[in-house]
Amino acid sequence: MPDYRIAFKSSAEKELLQLADDLLARIFPKIEALAQVPRPTGSKKLRGSKDLWRIRIGDYRVVYSIHDDQKEIHITRIAHRRNAYE
Repeated sequence: MPDYRIAFKSSAEKELLQLADDLLARIFPKIEALAQVPRPTGSKKLRGSKDLWRIRIGDYRVVYSIHDDQKEIHITRIAHRRNAYE
């Protein structure tokens, strides 16, 4: 049973659904793995933000926040690296 519940911001869900099938096959398992380990090796806390983290998946970035008290992870952005931090 996963430790954390994963919730998608509506814009992040839309970004996920627009990905090509091969990218989706690479990215979705990494997102699911966040439920077990919310701060995996290679994740980084974003500077200038109180609670945003990111994981790299090739040229794509998944930006998310961790709410330890509620045991939730909120996915806020899934985008190519050149657009992920805008």
